[in-house]
Amino acid sequence: MSLSRRTVLLGATAGAGLTLLPAPALADPSPAGSADEFAALRATWRGLLLGDGFDPAAEPFATKLAALGRTASGYAASMSPAAGSLWPDAVWADPEPDLDTESYTFSSKIQTSFQRLYAMAEAWAQPGTGVTGDAALATAVVTGLDHLYARIYHEGQARYGNWYNWQIGGPQGLLDTAVLVYDLLTPEQIAAYCRAVDHFVPDSAVAAYTGTSTGANRIDLCRVLAVRGILGGSAAKVALASSAIAPVFPYVTTGDGLYADGSIIQHTWVPYTGSYGAVLLDGLSRLLALLSGSTWAVSSPDKQIIFDAVEAAYAPFIHNGLCMDGVSGRAVARGLAPGGANGQNDDHLRGHAIMASIVALGRAASDTENARWRALVKGWVKRAYYRSPATDMQLSVAKLALINAVVADPAVPDGRHGDASLLFPAMDRVVHRRAEWVAAVSMASRRITYFENGNGENLRGFHTGSGMLYWWGDDYANDQYSDRFWPTVDPYRLPGTTTSAKRLADGEGGIWGVARPAADFAGGAGDGVYSAAGQHLLGLSSTLTARKSWFFLDDAVICLGSGITATDGAAIETIVENRHLGVDGTNVLTVDGRVLTGDATIAGARWAHLAGHAGYVFPDRAALTALRTERTGAWRDINSATGSATAFSSRFVTLLIDHGTAPVDAGYSYVLLPGASKVSTGLRSASVRAWLTDAVHTPRIHGVRVPLRGFTGAIFWEAGSFGGLSADAPAAVTVRERHDGTATISVSDPTRLTDTITVTWRRRVRSVRSAPATLTGTEAGSSLRLTFSGLIAAGGRSQTAVVTL
Repeated sequence: MSLSRRTVLLGATAGAGLTLLPAPALADPSPAGSADEFAALRATWRGLLLGDGFDPAAEPFATKLAALGRTASGYAASMSPAAGSLWPDAVWADPEPDLDTESYTFSSKIQTSFQRLYAMAEAWAQPGTGVTGDAALATAVVTGLDHLYARIYHEGQARYGNWYNWQIGGPQGLLDTAVLVYDLLTPEQIAAYCRAVDHFVPDSAVAAYTGTSTGANRIDLCRVLAVRGILGGSAAKVALASSAIAPVFPYVTTGDGLYADGSIIQHTWVPYTGSYGAVLLDGLSRLLALLSGSTWAVSSPDKQIIFDAVEAAYAPFIHNGLCMDGVSGRAVARGLAPGGANGQNDDHLRGHAIMASIVALGRAASDTENARWRALVKGWVKRAYYRSPATDMQLSVAKLALINAVVADPAVPDGRHGDASLLFPAMDRVVHRRAEWVAAVSMASRRITYFENGNGENLRGFHTGSGMLYWWGDDYANDQYSDRFWPTVDPYRLPGTTTSAKRLADGEGGIWGVARPAADFAGGAGDGVYSAAGQHLLGLSSTLTARKSWFFLDDAVICLGSGITATDGAAIETIVENRHLGVDGTNVLTVDGRVLTGDATIAGARWAHLAGHAGYVFPDRAALTALRTERTGAWRDINSATGSATAFSSRFVTLLIDHGTAPVDAGYSYVLLPGASKVSTGLRSASVRAWLTDAVHTPRIHGVRVPLRGFTGAIFWEAGSFGGLSADAPAAVTVRERHDGTATISVSDPTRLTDTITVTWRRRVRSVRSAPATLTGTEAGSSLRLTFSGLIAAGGRSQTAVVTL
């Protein structure tokens, strides 16, 4: 290191119009919180940042730590303090500073600069980095902190650009770095950094649970306040952080937060379990651990809600280590940054981080909960054949330590999320889990956006809410939506969707999820074993309308569509499948027993099979178009802010039904058979009417009967009858007859507009064995009549009664 800290600091502060003021007393006069307690809390936070219980000489830690050391050395070597930057490639000086999005790029560099200093500080503090305890590196860190304070992040600076960089991302990097190098800082420096944080993150930032102070953002703000408190010895700040956590715990019924059905919403209309929800979980796990046993321990009984959420809200969306993209908002477009230095940001990385947070949260939970969660995590790691969480170099050392401790513990069994069919009506999502495969559907309504874009991210996610059907095998296709799927897939042909080919502008409809259809019907019903869901689809910026439904069974998803109408003159298509084959995939596609090597249109297709993936059956036959394409794209195409401009290609096999350019009441029916062989697909097609004895898809009703499974499911778009079932209002209804002489009947109002619904089942029923509180009327005998009330307050959640036949 060629420059001393004193030389750099004097050069940085000269003419800056700001000096380091004499330090005030750092601790509040409040009797709560002694110097020893603050020191203990700093040690605890340091441990949470760095991790514990790992051998720095063992893998994956040796490799991770060495890489951290190289990164830190590179940052130190390239650091060049100037009036408007600390690094030449991270200029924060905005020639026209204001609060519009054009200034976001400049304000983000403040956060980037603090994050680089943190990486340097961690490399200095961690063992085995090659620069552990290096004096020159430590000097560079402190020099950087002082420069940022003198030039940009201080109490005399007005905010510009993105609020997040000033209130969350920037101060977190500053405070965490300061904790790691605390013993190298003077009281005057600590006081200065605290004044800066107090300026940008005043107590009023958490005075009301609204705006940018809800959900994950609120937890991030509390983290800033708590660490600022322990850094500067302020009991009042730590107390405020502890108390301001409380509004995050209770279930919400509108807006941001955690819902009783397991949904997690951020930005009012966006399902966000995998991104903001992950931040919420990570932040809470750290804050609970930090404050545990202290004067400011979080004692609210409502914190049990977040413990319950591990299995109710997070685990359903994790499969073999990945976290599903349908609940990750614009984060799906982050992919590869320029140069690829930070690796691939995808569904697997998001899942791995959530797993580590679950392990961390377990330390604050009951022994029983902790044991269950550790088993789940170990099972996910064991089955994560695509990329192991235990060796994921994009995770921090601390997160790797948490996951590897579980893997190495012989007392922890390999757990698995059991079979389930789960509806999340507050975010218009469905997850169906079987041991051999997992599927999920994303819908949109007045309540939930088509897609979110913002900060230049996810510019072409237009149709992800138009009924996109995701699915993964247990031991195959776990990379289906990873790697290069999002920048290369045709955004107008996402699997499961019905879409218009009308070209849309990047970010069509507006930022932050404001684009929502004027449609009420989105949701479904089910008893946790099987389910049915329906969506009234209104195309984004098009005249397309359609009714879509899905029926989830043990080895199949039955997909129906009706009322498909449009007048734009653009092609309207239902995308049966658009399977990502990777760079050089050559999976064999067979239609009706004939191998297809190129594009083809098959009139009256009965079935199709894609080797290594799935079978597809068309009960009513279909005019099927099959395409093999190689598409080229770059992450920059869908993420103008941070995406790499490097172009690459991927192969896809697409199966679609072309409804023409002016369809009127068109429809479709097909059955997805994940993992099915070619032979079994052909056999299912030959016997489809014996298995699927009744199926209708009209503009009024979608319904299926599968007697072999004892299942009848109906989506009543309006009052009507199907398969012995009738409803007097729009509803989703499922019946599952069980071998023990009982049956479940599940009902919901996916519109959230009808408070009372009566459902009749023309089947002899002796009695109602159990019922939800919403069941207010029953008549059993030669037929069953059930009246459900209070459905608006139920928020679209399925109401299930059990009857004796």
